[in-house]
Amino acid sequence: MPTFIASRISADHNVLFPDRIDIEEDRIVYYKGALIGYQSTVIPRTSISSVRINSNILFADIIIESSGGRRIEINGLSKREAREIYNLLQ
Repeated sequence: MPTFIASRISADHNVLFPDRIDIEEDRIVYYKGALIGYQSTVIPRTSISSVRINSNILFADIIIESSGGRRIEINGLSKREAREIYNLLQ
């Protein structure tokens, strides 16, 4: 399944450690980079309650919420990638 990585130039916090999301058949895994290592969040696809796109001039953000109250926000994706993620998760 596909992997999407946010642009490094989209926002201040993406310059060194861009957001990454892996979409698998049964779950999505979100990676938030840090100085040492990363933080990951896993949401089963059956638990996804909503997927939204916030689009601006150059980039788009994806907000994924689960029925358990978890929220993932990936900043700085291309508009094409954001639409592809949206379509994969619907």
